[in-house]
Order: sequence, then structure tokens, then C-alpha cells
Amino acid sequence: MIKLINKGVYYKQGKLVKAKEKDLDAKKLTMAYRILKSHNVSGNMQKLSIKFDEITSHDITYVGIIQTAKASGLTEFPIPYTLTNCHNSLCAVGGTINEDDHVFGLSAAKKYGGAFVPPHLAVIHQYMREMRAFTGAMILGSDSHTRYGALGTMAIGEGGPELVKQLLGKTYDIDMPEIVAVYLKGRLRKGVGPHDVALALVKETFKNGFVKNKVLEFIGTGIKGLSMDTRLGIDVMTTETTCLSSIWETDEKTEKYYKLHERAGAYAPLKAGDGAYYDKAIVIDLSKIEPMIALPFHPSNAYTIKDFLSRPYELLKECEEAGKKLLPEGKGEFKLTDKIKDGKVFVEQGVIAGCAGGTYENIAEASDILGETPIDNNDFTLDIYPSSQPVYKGLADNGYISKLMENGSVVKTAFCGPCFGAGDVPQNNGLSIRHTTRNFESREGSKPSGGQLAAVALMDARSIAATAKNGGAITSAMDVEYSKKIKKYRFDTKIYRARVYNAVGNGDSNLSLKYGPNIADWPEMEALKDDLLLKVVSVLTDPVTTTDELIPSGETSSYRSNPLKLAEFALSRKDPEYVKRAKAVKGEGFPKDLGIDESVTTYGSVVCSVKPGDGSAREQAASCQRVLGGVANIAKEYATKRYRSNLINWGMIPFLSDKNDFTVGEYVYIKGIKAAIQNGETEFKAKVLGENNRDIVLKIDPITSAEKEIILKGCLINYYKK
Repeated sequence: MIKLINKGVYYKQGKLVKAKEKDLDAKKLTMAYRILKSHNVSGNMQKLSIKFDEITSHDITYVGIIQTAKASGLTEFPIPYTLTNCHNSLCAVGGTINEDDHVFGLSAAKKYGGAFVPPHLAVIHQYMREMRAFTGAMILGSDSHTRYGALGTMAIGEGGPELVKQLLGKTYDIDMPEIVAVYLKGRLRKGVGPHDVALALVKETFKNGFVKNKVLEFIGTGIKGLSMDTRLGIDVMTTETTCLSSIWETDEKTEKYYKLHERAGAYAPLKAGDGAYYDKAIVIDLSKIEPMIALPFHPSNAYTIKDFLSRPYELLKECEEAGKKLLPEGKGEFKLTDKIKDGKVFVEQGVIAGCAGGTYENIAEASDILGETPIDNNDFTLDIYPSSQPVYKGLADNGYISKLMENGSVVKTAFCGPCFGAGDVPQNNGLSIRHTTRNFESREGSKPSGGQLAAVALMDARSIAATAKNGGAITSAMDVEYSKKIKKYRFDTKIYRARVYNAVGNGDSNLSLKYGPNIADWPEMEALKDDLLLKVVSVLTDPVTTTDELIPSGETSSYRSNPLKLAEFALSRKDPEYVKRAKAVKGEGFPKDLGIDESVTTYGSVVCSVKPGDGSAREQAASCQRVLGGVANIAKEYATKRYRSNLINWGMIPFLSDKNDFTVGEYVYIKGIKAAIQNGETEFKAKVLGENNRDIVLKIDPITSAEKEIILKGCLINYYKK
């Protein structure tokens, strides 16, 4: 299905040709290079300083971003900023605090000049596709799935501080990324959807880091056979490969998409130049893609449904064992092999939702597959979340919603909850199949620390519908008969005209921000002193630590406007003693028995791990550590640029160590750290003090001059206060 080419290639006359050596001149013919060049203000195409055309956030990130920018001198939004409300839109946790955040967001849009999309109207990425993306643009979002490449827009998901920089007129600084060609050929067969392509791609590229921090450029003859909904569905899942961004060739279908959404002027032809050079390539034969299933607990844990059903006990047993490791010893149990009955694998729940699953074609085709068959298994439920009110109305106008409801499906409003653990939580030991973006542990809302654990497997909407038709027994959509004749979608822009508040470029500085009682300012953070003393408060030994494990998603999202209250949940599902230990470092004061000069030494806590930061862009994975007194991380590597950037922006040093052999309670002492960072050094001699005293060398990957100053000042807020 997929072939990886780990060497340079040219794209000549519609075909890939192997290159003998790097060709930087021919790289300039790629779409990604041209777009990056048009947004780079550094004058150096190897060291990029990007200014974005637009930015966007949702309601668990925009309060912190605006508060940070305000503390740093914000007076207006200098570029279009869209605030959406699709994460805490249920207003179900913590009294009034969710709606208080929404009121704050609207007041910020009025004061600083932004756009505000009310709750239930659209999920963030669907609105940006429909109303804000345009060919040749660059958009930065505070959500990891910020991807609009199929519309000719290079979009990047980052932590909130990177958006703060754009609000303050600063830049997004990165080295010129490698560009990887994704060559599509062939046509998808009936029953195969965008999630099947995406999961196959993630399976082949995640674990080996093949495209980590690179740009994926989609080219090839296979594009023309894909609808826009299919392209968008594949594109949004590129985040799970850990690539930096994505871009696609545009064509008449792209043009029709913009016209449909009454934005014909946003379209422009975009293609790679003949002879364009790529650092690597991926070839996907769409005709050979089969319906896929990504088993718990990662999108890369993917198999064809056919393969999975040929050995379900073996594969579910592996997931079962992985799940048991998440539960505290002697607390709770986890079983998946009991889903196998009479040679079939039964699940308790199906969900089609969000920016990946909730598009018009996914839901319409799912309705077509389900047909007149009622969901007659009371142990199975099917929940549908159209990605926007216009999509909902289009489905309703064409009869798909009524058919789904008649068959027993529950159709709800636009909401991202099933993607991050704040909606449709299955029962303990339950297994949910979802056309959503992620299936990390606890992404469906379970709490392993409380002895509660359920799981999610990712599947395409078509196979989810086939499973519903088959009474909850996992079924490939290629194994059912249906017409696949989808009625034409008509977009109704009146919905947004009636409800979206749009003051882009027209704020009123005389207005005041409206604060609820949960919205709190960031605590003061100390600048780095000459020396550094770290106390190890957590050691994580898993091969990868996700941002969900660093700070849980789900109901904790309600507290993201209150830094100290949210920090109480940090590492709660991975290391429940972490918060207590981190607080003790602050509360006990500087250790007097080590013979270290307190007056010139920054003292704080450190988390040690193997590969932290996979998954969400959420800055709180770093900021929660910082407000608890964290001043560094030590890791063998960082899973994403996003997490490393979040650490730096919150004044924490992203140290690297060849070994993760630290012990909770040990100290790590680095003398002269301030001068070393000022001088641009990347290796630091350190002493580990404890039962096993030893000398070690810590490293950091090169940092920019701005990042250096942020670390020295103690955080991004302090840096701008200078």
C-alpha cells in the first residue's frame, strides 16, 4: 500500500525520479518552499522567521493566550484571530467557568478586533476550512490538528506562546524543514475512506520518525480522484505522523470548494514545479488501501480490519496487557478479549465526530451504508457529531439526519469532546470505535488512577456504519453493499452571518475584558541565576509520554483558565505523587546541606523521561510544571517540536541525556548554566548528587537567540516585559 523512499527524489513530468545528491535549487520549486519564502522575514531561507497570515484558538487555549499577550503589552490583534468554542462547549464541569471563558473570549474579540464563533456552531478546523483558509496562506493554531493543506494553506499547530509571539508582532523561528513528497496514485475502492488512508500513513511513518518535524507535500495523479472531504480527512491526520505541516496541489475541486463556501477569491492554482526536489518520498497506492483499524492506544497501532479479524485474540491480548500497565497495582482490571463472541468482535460504541470524522461525505455515506437497518443491539450505540451547523443543515436538508435518527443513531451538535475525552465516555472495560483523531489512553475520558479504564479503536466512518449495521460486530465497509451515491451538499452561509461575531481589524480599545472567578493571572516566574540546582520529582520510563499523560485532557480542560488550579492535575494519571513532590521542592526551600551558594543558584524541580510530548499542542503540558516550580526537563529526545517550544517559552530548559537513569529525590547541579547559555553552548557538565553521586553531561539542541533570552528571563512573559 505504502512505500517509503529514504533519499532525495525529483518530481519530473508527473513521476518521481531518484536524485543522486541534495539539490537546494530544485527544492525551491516545491510548494512548501515557495510558501515559506513568502512568509519569511529573516532574509535567510535556512533560518526562517515566519509571520503568519492568521491565527486561531479554541476555548481551552484562548484565555491563556490572551492573558499572556495582555501581560506582555497587547493592545490589538495585529492579524486576524479566530476564537472558536468547541472544546468546553458543554458547560458541564465546574459551575459557570466554561461559559465565563466564552464571555471572556467574546469580550476579547470586541476589544482587540477578532472573530468569535459561539459554542456548537462549528469545530475549530471545520470553521477555518470553510471561512478562513486561502491558497498560499500560512495559519498558526493552538491545536495540534491545525492542518488546512488540502486547501493550499500551510497550517501549523503549536502551543499558545507561539501565538502570543504573533500577537506581539514577533516571529515563528525554525530551521528550514525537510520537505517530503507524498505521491498519490490509483483510486480508492468503495468502502475505503480518508481515515483508512490516514491510518495506513501513520502506521508507516510514526514509530520510525520518518517525517518528524518535516513538511508533507501531496502530489501525484491520485489526487484528482479524491473529493475535498476525503483530502481534508487525510490531511488533518498528518499531525499523527509528527510532521510539522502539510500542503497539497490544488485543482478544480479545490476551486469548487471555495466557490461553494462563497469565497471564490480565496482560490489560486498551486502546483509543484517540474523538477522539484524532495528530501524524501512516500508513495501511496490508493487502489491498494483497505479499511483499517487502529487499536488502543495509538493511531499508529494500525492493522487492516481483515488482518485484525483473522487474529483478534492475539492483537486484543496485546492491548489488554498494555492497558493493565496503566492501572495502579491492585486497583481495577482491564479486559478486551471478552469482546470476541462466536468468532466476531463486538464493541459497545461507535462515534463519528470532529474535524476528521464529522464532515458531510463521511456522515452521508455512513447513513447510506446503514440504510434501513435499525441499530437493534441495545449494548451498542452510535453517536454522530456533524463538524459544523452548515454541515448539519446540509445533511438534514438531504434527509441523512432523519434516516440516521430513525435507525437509532443519536445526532449531536459540533463538539470536539470525543476526540479529547470530554464526551461519550464508554463504560469501564468498554471499547469504542471512532472516526476521530486520537485513541491515546484516557482520550475517551476514563481514569486509570481511579481503577477505571476504557479504550478507543480508530476506524473510518464507513466501517463504523458497517459495524452498526452488523449489530456492533466490527465489520469492514468493503463487506457490505451500498450505493455510494451522495446527494450534493449545499452550504448555507446565513448560519454564520447570523451568529459569528466578526470584528477583525475593528476592535474597540475602550471596552473591557469580562472576567469570571476562575480566570486567573499567571504567577510570577523567576529569571535564571548563574547556577542551576534541580531536584528530580518524577522519572517516566515509558518509550513515549504523551501530553495527555503530562496534563490530562477531558474534564480538566475546564480549569485551563486558572494556571494553579489546573496544575493540580499534572501527571495525575501517570505519577500521582508528582504534584506533591513538586510542591515540596518549593515549600521546603533551598537544601542547605549540599554546600551550594543559594544566592546565585536557581532551584527547582525536574521531570526526567525518555521521549515526552507526543500528541496535543497544549502548552499546559509545560506551563503546569512551571507554575509548580519546574525549571527543566531531561529526556533522551523530545517527541515533537511543539512540546520542546512550550518548555522554552515557559522558561524551562529542554535538556537531553543519553540515559534516563535518574532516581526521584536526586539532585542535578549545573554550575555556570547562565553564562553557558548566553555563550551559545550546547553541552553542560553536571553533577548528580544523591546515593549514587556521578558526573554527567547534559545537552540541548541549538536554540535561537530569542529562545536563549526567553530561558534567561524565566519565561516568554518576562522576556516581553523587558
